[in-house]
Amino acid sequence: MPEAPPFLPHSSHWGNFTARWHEGRLELKPHPGDPDPSPILGNMEAALRHKARIARPMVRRGWLERGPGPDATRGSDEMIPMEWDQVLDLLAAELRRVKEKHGPQSVFGGSYGWSSAGRFHHAQSQVHRFLNISLGGYVRSVNSYSAGASGVILPRIVGPMESVSRRNVTWEAIAEHSEIVLAFGGMALKNSMVASGGISQHIERGCMKAARDRGAEFVLIGPLRDDLPEEAGAEWLTIRPNTDTALMLALTHTLVADGMHDAAFLARYTDGWDVFEGYLMGRTDGQPKDADWAAPITNIPAETIRALARRLPGRRSLVTVAHSLQRAEFGEQPVWMALVLAAALGQLGLPGGGFHYSLGALGHTGRRNVATPVAALNQGKNSVREFIPVARISDMLLNPGARFDYDGKEYAYADIKLVYWAGGNPFHHHQDLNRLRRAFATVDTLIVHDSAWTATARHADIVLPATVTMEREDLGAAPTDPLIIPMHRIAEPYGEARDDYAIFSALAERLGRGEAFTEGRSAREWLAFLYESARVALAARGLPAPDLDTLWREGPLEIPFAPDDGGVLRAFREDPEANALHTESGRIQIHSPVIAGFNYPDCPGHPTWLEPVDVPTAEAPLRLVANQPATKLHSQLDFGATSQGAKRRGREVMRIHPTDAASRNIAEGDIVRLFNARGACLATAKLTQDVAPGIVNLPTGAWYDPDDAAAETPLCVHGNPNVLTRDVGTSRLAQGCTGQLTSVEVERFEGNLPPVRAYEPPGSLAEAAE
Repeated sequence: MPEAPPFLPHSSHWGNFTARWHEGRLELKPHPGDPDPSPILGNMEAALRHKARIARPMVRRGWLERGPGPDATRGSDEMIPMEWDQVLDLLAAELRRVKEKHGPQSVFGGSYGWSSAGRFHHAQSQVHRFLNISLGGYVRSVNSYSAGASGVILPRIVGPMESVSRRNVTWEAIAEHSEIVLAFGGMALKNSMVASGGISQHIERGCMKAARDRGAEFVLIGPLRDDLPEEAGAEWLTIRPNTDTALMLALTHTLVADGMHDAAFLARYTDGWDVFEGYLMGRTDGQPKDADWAAPITNIPAETIRALARRLPGRRSLVTVAHSLQRAEFGEQPVWMALVLAAALGQLGLPGGGFHYSLGALGHTGRRNVATPVAALNQGKNSVREFIPVARISDMLLNPGARFDYDGKEYAYADIKLVYWAGGNPFHHHQDLNRLRRAFATVDTLIVHDSAWTATARHADIVLPATVTMEREDLGAAPTDPLIIPMHRIAEPYGEARDDYAIFSALAERLGRGEAFTEGRSAREWLAFLYESARVALAARGLPAPDLDTLWREGPLEIPFAPDDGGVLRAFREDPEANALHTESGRIQIHSPVIAGFNYPDCPGHPTWLEPVDVPTAEAPLRLVANQPATKLHSQLDFGATSQGAKRRGREVMRIHPTDAASRNIAEGDIVRLFNARGACLATAKLTQDVAPGIVNLPTGAWYDPDDAAAETPLCVHGNPNVLTRDVGTSRLAQGCTGQLTSVEVERFEGNLPPVRAYEPPGSLAEAAE
């Protein structure tokens, strides 16, 4: 009997691990130093040989027969297998046609998605480098679906998002110093289980427990009880979604009315407090933003608000804001107002105190940086000036030439003829999927690299099968994790799958740019090149600095953390003149004359309560919270064991309060239909008091699975909530994603239950139809 192969190191966004391919199956062990490994690792076994994998290059029949052009049959047309050389010749000719006829400004290379944890085989970097070098550029996207609003407002009012997200208050400081933490939107462990580039130690649960054991108080403000772990022992304030700004205003009003705000801090470290205070106290509009005003808006009693405010002064207090708050209408406002509340308490820059945006939203946040990060792949120079805020893709495709506002300027949407996507799935993260389907129907050609038949791959004209991370070598490294992981190949590629680098190298060669793209390096030589900067830096510090071959033999390399220096906010607190912030005044911007000068009614010059438009109605009386899933990263490996184990009757689970379920005659385990004017989907009901009354919670991540792919507004039978969410920007300032919240109705599904076919390859779907 042959000897079993050894377990070899590898990495994923949800944790480092060792693995081997033995007797036709994957065997995997979490990193031994991880105190709280992610259950998402359980999805990995299915990744290598699942029926949803793409085995061969495929081309859509309609595109082959009729040629490039708008086509509403994308997503329902037959796919034809082709040989690699044939499809690469075809694709190179199409790229050449589009470039020569329309220019690189007609190519969208957003390719938004996480893909691999490796530093080299990072699909988004690979496709951007290819488009820059081979075509001269592409229309790009900026910011993220997770933090579209905060990514624009934070640099205007305090500093770059990285400064107040990754290099700010650490978990160790919370464990040691924090006395009360106001967690707006929570700090869910399902989110911090994930960090791009990999993570070797999940410390969040342990640090919250340590803080709680020391006597720290956690207050969870949100509609979902499990947005903080049990170890935090949190007090739960159920707030009406998207009213956090009103609560923060009322808390600050109480501090000012009681004379408990830190006037000295505000005078030295902030700019514009006097203007804002006039609004807060009602001098400018006749309405004090006090607890009595906020109570009916937030559904939190006025006395509860006042009592909470009075618990904060004189203690090491920390105000945190989750990504979720700014993934909604006017999402800039709660981020800005949380900073103002923290400034009024005078705690910014203190260990365990002040303000932290997105703490717990990713495994990167609340951690020190490492001293010697590994370089990323150079993406080349993009000569195209046109761009979009990332969540405006449907707007761009449906409205070429239309004008849009962004961060104080006006721009025009490009006229896109070709979309090139590698390593992402917009049918997971975009909103109003029926609108997205219409948008993708407008382009001449949609090209997708992927490892599996996601809805995006099904809508493509040309589909190229890509390897998954365990089918190639790479380097796992993150700026906040102390290990460099030699990511060994664990198994051979599935079918005819190729690495993105190999695909782009072959295309670049056909376009006469092969040498410029590869720089004469193989994939392994690129790994050595990227690793070398870290190796040299380690050697300069007198630390172990093995060459790449030695790293590959000996395994993960530990690198030191930089000191916990509190980042720019602590430096600013210690010397606000020498360490001025990069804002218009050099201080914390409570009122911004620059933003006020933009004259955006949906983002005034200081934090303001703005009444949302998308609120419950008689037709859609429930508030849907479409948050991130606990069993997968976005939609990655939705067919894996952990993800499948959480589904019921093959569908995603919708949580609903028992009172709301009873009034609709919904019982535990029933199949339900969620619907509004934009679309409908099925899910399985779970009755729980962990969601507030009036709320239903259906996480994102279920692969989009229409009952009739040719219909204009099909029913998603699998439970993708983005058939329901609105595709509008947070404001004219940031144009961020608003996919966290919308309004819906829910009813028991009484019809014949359609099968879930999300993971069936297109050939199988065609056979089933016959």
